[in-house]
Amino acid sequence: MFVIIGIVVVLGCVFGGFLLEGGHMGVLFQPIELLIIGGAALGSFFISAPKSIAIGTIKHAMHVFTGKEPTASDYQDLLTLLFELINIARRDGIVALEPHVSKPEQSSTINRYPAIAKNKQLAYFICDNIKALLSEGIDAHRYDDLMRTDIATMHHHAMLAPTSVTKVADSLPGLGIVAAVLGIVLTMGKINEPPEVLGHSIGAALVGTFLGILLSYGFVGPMATNLEHQAKAQQHMLHVVKEVLAAFNSGFSPMLSVEMGRRAIPDDVRPTMEDMEGALRGKK
Repeated sequence: MFVIIGIVVVLGCVFGGFLLEGGHMGVLFQPIELLIIGGAALGSFFISAPKSIAIGTIKHAMHVFTGKEPTASDYQDLLTLLFELINIARRDGIVALEPHVSKPEQSSTINRYPAIAKNKQLAYFICDNIKALLSEGIDAHRYDDLMRTDIATMHHHAMLAPTSVTKVADSLPGLGIVAAVLGIVLTMGKINEPPEVLGHSIGAALVGTFLGILLSYGFVGPMATNLEHQAKAQQHMLHVVKEVLAAFNSGFSPMLSVEMGRRAIPDDVRPTMEDMEGALRGKK
């Protein structure tokens, strides 16, 4: 919703201001300029990105409109799920978690929290790192390093899309100049035309520079920043899981392990201790 609002504000302020100054929208309607800039940007993106990154970036770009930032409720569900899992391990032994983590899509415990179950990266991060405890005992420091490496690798991969989009945004002003230069070249061929014709042709050429800058700083650049924020939000959730599982592996009780994870949640979406006590009541 905020993305759509932002787009409307950018378009409204830029073009509304132009109209208030007495401009005419027909002057800015230059589809050929847009074709040159957009086509060149897309082509340069395909040149710079391997196939897997190009396809992944296009898929991730849609998350600008569909992505949802984690709420306090999402973090509370995550902590509650982790509490249930490690409480099962403490009560029935770590082996009792094998049915849940080997096939998470069939786990009744995990599927009680659909937002987490649908977040495949998060769900499999939980399961894979519990599997590491199932396979053999692992030193607390080594286990922490293992999860840090996992998070760093996933975050690096998640940042490929916003980085690629940022590079496209950086290229747009230059490609706008390319379109403008081509327009000036065409204008020079009309040098014997009346001033009205030359003025219209020069104005059309300058629209190329305008479109390149507007697309870069008004749309594509902010979209890259949006994707970056989404990647960091996912990293925060993975970090919370790491803190809970590391605390549990170090011998802390399920309740204290969950509290360790709660302290890793950003302040603006961190559930209170009272909220967590209410959510965990009856799940021991």
